[in-house]
Amino acid sequence: MIAPACGLFDRRAWLLHRERAARLPAVDFLHAEIAARLLDRLQDVGRSFSRALDLGAREGALSRALLKRVGFVVAAEPARGFLALCAGAKVAADPELLPFAEKSFDLVMSNLVLHWAEDLPGALIQIRRALKPDGFFLGAMLGGRTLSELRTALLEAELLEEEGASPRVSPTAELSDAAGLLARAGFAMPVADTETITASYPDALALMRDLRGMGETNALQARRKSPLRRATLARTAALYRERFADASGRIPASFEILFLAGWAPDPSQRKPLRPGSARHRLADALGTKEIPAGDPARSRNRRRQEGAP
Repeated sequence: MIAPACGLFDRRAWLLHRERAARLPAVDFLHAEIAARLLDRLQDVGRSFSRALDLGAREGALSRALLKRVGFVVAAEPARGFLALCAGAKVAADPELLPFAEKSFDLVMSNLVLHWAEDLPGALIQIRRALKPDGFFLGAMLGGRTLSELRTALLEAELLEEEGASPRVSPTAELSDAAGLLARAGFAMPVADTETITASYPDALALMRDLRGMGETNALQARRKSPLRRATLARTAALYRERFADASGRIPASFEILFLAGWAPDPSQRKPLRPGSARHRLADALGTKEIPAGDPARSRNRRRQEGAP
């Protein structure tokens, strides 16, 4: 089941790229690393779970790891080539069209698939609905600074060689928006943070081969449908090396990872205090003098005394 075509992504092309990646030799270093970090974060939660969903399961590595901690795990993956590699319960499902009843799971995890969601808020709403009350969502997706080096080199190369640039790298969410999206989707206690993983390559062509092997190549609706010209490809590789190579001639590729976490609402969860209901003053705890909110002149003086701009 694949989401219908919309404005940003070519869903058919995205699925074909994912099916191709399932047939190619595995390029899973990034997904394996993020899966390990997600499992570490899950361990920190200190809760046990009975029914889990691995959304965007690829070959099922995260699902297999979860089976050591959770009694029942469903692997959901849109590419049938990847799905055939998964063990246990599995279903072909697009992350934007979840075929699960409400309150089916007490844990949903997702490893590097949600950045392909056309409607990310809608996908998060479906995840929240699939969770039981007080169920937990933990996911990772590519952030806005991902492949910034490649974006720079491709843009400049196309402008020089083809007198115009085509969208080549997908736009992705920013950290400043992530927690707000979780809140809009109805999650309680939403948290988002970011980490950057930098891989090293001999050249830009090796990076592009790995992106193909990951299934992370261009699937934008507005992309230029013809392949990169040889001259543009060569110019991209040269610019990448010139701008970013280290002393040994290797180039970096940065992957910004946004980690998202939130809980399905439940009456048992702790609630924030109502404004004005605190029993202790922050000024007392900090050992400072409280300044009334309606005294802007004194507030400005206070900031200058404390070294604030």
